[in-house]
Amino acid sequence: MIKITPLEAGRFKLDGGAMFGVVPKRIWNRLNPADDENMCSWTMRSLLLETGEKKILVDCGIGFKQGEKFRSHFYPHGAELEDSMEEVNISAEEITDVFITHFHFDHVGGALKEVNGKIFPTFPNATYWSNQVHYDYAYDPNARERASFLKENFVPLKDQGKLQFIDYQNDDVAWLPGIKVRFVEGHTAAQMILIIDDINGTSVFCADLIPSAWHAPLPYIMAYDMQPIKTLEEKERLLEEAVQNDWTLIFEHDPVTIKGKVIRDERGKFKII
Repeated sequence: MIKITPLEAGRFKLDGGAMFGVVPKRIWNRLNPADDENMCSWTMRSLLLETGEKKILVDCGIGFKQGEKFRSHFYPHGAELEDSMEEVNISAEEITDVFITHFHFDHVGGALKEVNGKIFPTFPNATYWSNQVHYDYAYDPNARERASFLKENFVPLKDQGKLQFIDYQNDDVAWLPGIKVRFVEGHTAAQMILIIDDINGTSVFCADLIPSAWHAPLPYIMAYDMQPIKTLEEKERLLEEAVQNDWTLIFEHDPVTIKGKVIRDERGKFKII
C-alpha cells in the first residue's frame, strides 16, 4: 500500500491576474484576495509517497540558491520543506527518489542546495526523475518561459549522474507499482502528473495542470500556460475521469484546499468538494 503525505514546501506570491488568466479580477479576487500589488499567496506543496521500499518526494519548492533580488519578486514565506519533513520524521538522507513534475523554479529549486559556492543534491541518496523531452525544452526554452527555467536548478543533477529519465509516451506510463505518469503539454512541454493507486482509491497530483481547487472550472487557466487550449483539453479529460472514477485530486498550489473530489453541479460544471 502507498502512503501519501502532503508536505508544505513554503508559500510564495504570484500575480493574481497571471494565475487566473482570462477570469476577471472582480470574480477571482473573492477566491484568493490580492494585496495592494495584485499579488496572491500560494502554497508550494510536495508529496511524500512511501511504498515500503521507497520514500519518494514529489517536487520540492523554491529552495534557497537564488539571491535576495530573485526571491524579492516572489515573497517566499511560511514553513519550509525541511520543517515539514521533520514533522513527519523523514530526513533528506532517507529519500530514495525525487520526482520532478517540471523544472519551473517553484517545483525544482529545492532539489539542489549550495554549500560554500558548490551545488549538491539536497537529497544525497535519491535518484531524481524527469524526462528527456522536458529536459531539452527547459535547457533551451523560449523567451517567454526562460525566467522560470534556471539551469542551476536542474543541470547539475544530470552532470552529477543523479538524473534519470522516464520514457515519454502519449499513454499513461506505469512507473512504479501503483504509480502511473501522465504527460501533459498545455502548461509547459512534457509536464508529468502522477496517478497513484492505493487501498483507498486513486489520487492524482495535479501539479500545474490544475494548480488549485479554484481552477476546476474549465475557463480558469493560468496565463503562464504555453498552450492554454491544450490545457483546457487535458484538464477536461482529467476532471471527467475523476468524476467517473471517484478520483481524489491533490493540488500543489492551493493555500486552502489540499485535496478534493470532483463533481458536476446542477449546471453541469465541474466543482471540487
